[in-house]
Amino acid sequence: MTQPTLMQQSRAQIADIIVGDRLRPVSEAGVESLIASIKETGVMKDAIHIRKKKDGKLVLIAGGHRLEAASRLGWEEIEAKIWTDVTDDWARLMEVDDNLAGAEMNALDTAIFLAERKRLYEKLHPETRAGVAGAAARWDATEPGSVAFVTATAEKFGLSDRQIRKIVAAGSSLSRDEVRDLRAAKAPVTLKDLTEISRISEDHERSMVVMKLTGGKAKNAADARKQIEAEEGRAPTVDPKKKSEDEFRALAGAWKRAGAVARRRFRTEVLGLEGDAE
Repeated sequence: MTQPTLMQQSRAQIADIIVGDRLRPVSEAGVESLIASIKETGVMKDAIHIRKKKDGKLVLIAGGHRLEAASRLGWEEIEAKIWTDVTDDWARLMEVDDNLAGAEMNALDTAIFLAERKRLYEKLHPETRAGVAGAAARWDATEPGSVAFVTATAEKFGLSDRQIRKIVAAGSSLSRDEVRDLRAAKAPVTLKDLTEISRISEDHERSMVVMKLTGGKAKNAADARKQIEAEEGRAPTVDPKKKSEDEFRALAGAWKRAGAVARRRFRTEVLGLEGDAE
């Protein structure tokens, strides 16, 4: 594959840049914050990234908020790094990384961007896809730059590796329509909401939960599910994974609270083990 090439040109006419399809729309707060910073300092800190296609068109890769701020300020040109020989996947990966590295994002956007990054990485490195021996380890350990993707991302957001995987799983389960509707929710959608939605396999229920969140009819996804169950006269949904986790924690707690005599008896009568080893 031909490697992307950075052109010598360092500025571009704003009117010539095509924005195209983006993973998220620009936020009004983000643009206003940038405009305030530019007015105070007189400069835009980072250049945008654009690709020059074979037909000469200039398409935005990364820097949607910067481009919008410059446009509102009435600039005719903007500092830009212009790339040629760029594939769609490479351009999308740069968009994802640019946002993950510097943008303030909510739980929904973070889940979408991390899920997209995982999809692109596995496409570029097919040996890391699920089902390939050692895939999880390679996904963690072979990321360009010698820093494991999961570990580096976990450190950035102050989360554990397990939480990062949960975010990716939640983002991967969302359809384009669900993302659009959840962006319009009256209250910010949380990771817990996204995780709850990802557990719903029935399309009708998923749609109803999203509608209740969008319309402000439920305080969270779990509450929305309870409302739907009550409205349809169904028994409360029991998540097998959550039930198993709760049962394990209950058993572990009982074991820790038990005295030595009770533990020995449990090992002998229930587990069929001999001896006093813990």
